[in-house]
Formats: sequence, C-alpha cells, structure tokens
Amino acid sequence: MFKDLLKYPIIQAPMAGGASTPKLAASVSNAGGLGFLAAGYKTAEEMKDEIGQTRQLTERPFGVNVFVPGNEVVDETLLSAYGEKIKKDAESVGAEVGKADSDDDDWGNKLTALMEARVAVVSFTFGCPSENVIRELQSAGSHIAVTVTNLQEAKRAASAGADVLCVQGIEAGGHRASFENCSEDDYGLLVLIRMIENELKLPIIAAGGLMHGKDIAAVLAAGATAAQLGTAFLRCPESGASPVHKAALGNPRFTHTSVTRAFSGRRARGLVNHFLTEYDSVAPAAYPYIHHMTKHMRKAAGQKNNPELMALWAGQGYKLIRDLPASELMELLVEELK
Repeated sequence: MFKDLLKYPIIQAPMAGGASTPKLAASVSNAGGLGFLAAGYKTAEEMKDEIGQTRQLTERPFGVNVFVPGNEVVDETLLSAYGEKIKKDAESVGAEVGKADSDDDDWGNKLTALMEARVAVVSFTFGCPSENVIRELQSAGSHIAVTVTNLQEAKRAASAGADVLCVQGIEAGGHRASFENCSEDDYGLLVLIRMIENELKLPIIAAGGLMHGKDIAAVLAAGATAAQLGTAFLRCPESGASPVHKAALGNPRFTHTSVTRAFSGRRARGLVNHFLTEYDSVAPAAYPYIHHMTKHMRKAAGQKNNPELMALWAGQGYKLIRDLPASELMELLVEELK
C-alpha cells in the first residue's frame, strides 16, 4: 500500500531544474516523509547517479519524477518572432537565444533505468504513460503516481492503472502538470480534491500552495492521503535552488506570483519579475521549444545575480517559507499537524 511508505503524510515535491537533490530527498525520507528526485531535464545516466547517491544517504523509500514527452505541433513563425522579441534581454546578460529544439527528455532510457532501479515511487508529469509502462514499473516493485489537474485527467490516470493520483491545484509553484499544453479550467486544490475523491477511490497526494502543518491538516480533512510541498523546501540548505532564487523568495521587490508560458512555453507559476511581465502575453504554447530558447539566458542571469531574467518558480504561499534544514522543517510540520 502506498500509505505504508510514509511515517508522516508529507512528501517533498520533485522540483526539476536543480532544486531537488539527493541530500534533500534523503533528509525528508529520513525524517519520516517521502523525498523525491526530479529527473526532468536530466539524462537517464544523471538520474541513475542521483538514485545511487540517494540510496547511500537513506534506507527509507523515496520517489523519482519523470516528464511524459508530448508531440505538439508548433508554429515556426511564432517561435522565430518570440526569439527576436527576447533577444535583447538575453544579450543583456551575455547569452544567446537558444535553438528552438524539441526532445523526449531521454524518455525511453529513463524508463529502462527505472525498471532496473526499482525505486519505491515513480511519478509522472505532463501526461499519463501507457498501461503497459505502468504495469511494467509496478512489476518491478514501484508504486505509480500520475499528476493531474482536473477530473478528466484523474479518470484517465485511474483507467491506465495508476496506484495514486497527485492532485495539483492552481496554487502550485512551477509547471502546471496538465496532460495537454493548452488553456484549461483552473481549480483550487481543496475543490479539486473533493471533485476527484467523490468519483475515484484512489489515494490522493495533494499539491499546491501548502506551506504549514495546518495546510496539511486541511487537505487530509478534504480526503487526501498525503500532502506534497515544494516551495516550502526551496530555502532548505539541502535544496539545489540557486542562491539568487532563494534570495528572491525573501525579497520584498517581488510581491506576488503569476502563471506564465514566458520561460518554457508551458504554463508555470513563479515570482513576477521583468521577463514574466514583458513577455507573458506574447509567449506561444510551445514546450519544450521555448525552454531551450531561454535556458542560456536564465543560466547566465543566475550567474550574474540578476533575478529579473530567471524563472523564479514559487507557489502562492511562498511568503510563508521557513529557512530551515529539511529535517527541522519536517519536525516543525509534524508538530503543526498535531
């Protein structure tokens, strides 16, 4: 049973882009939660290396999250025009606009590696894998979680054989996990939990804006089995988030978050900065093309201590963040949950 993996109903969200590290995942698992590695944007070999590192740091269960590749058709004219628009800002930090490439994020090799690794939980974002893939990973000993943003996606995941649903409310930081890269009806987390729990009998992991033990208690009361927190762990010393990102989370210059396609071509929630404000309205729905176009600029901006051109992913509750080691944060969350 999925619930048996957890001493406490607390999961550290997989945060792609470097924030989720073996140290962070292991610290959360050692404290009685479920730590997660984020395989997105990494090769299968890099993912395998992180799994090995995590196993050296904990004997407790942990999970790995994988991006499901899409096959969307994009308008080359729109991509070219977007590249011209953002060129000046990229050059301001000594970077070039990257090539508008697409890729499958090393999907096949990651699945092969995960069959061999037999981690406790494999979760999927941006879609639902086939029934065959789910069954093979389950046969290897992994519980399968699929991240969903509405009832229709939840039903698809349940039909495909998922063991657990990670239900993501609009409050969540980082990328919307939607199966399709299009505009959608956005649901608050509590409403979405109740909608799904009312129709499906799978365990639910609640994700989106959760920062405090009282938030965890609220989603458990709504029908969730566990709560997944991402932003809450971003300022932990074990987090791999850049120093510029960590500092921005406490900088009064940044007053709120918004959902945008500007950085990656997929909707994602982050702190409102110059780049988001300037390009949100003109960014096409084209993932991962735009991710590749902006990645050099984002990296250079981080190196030059310029948060205005970085993707500062954060959930709506980011102002409640605590600057604590992961084990201490876990202890505090558990105490607040009582």
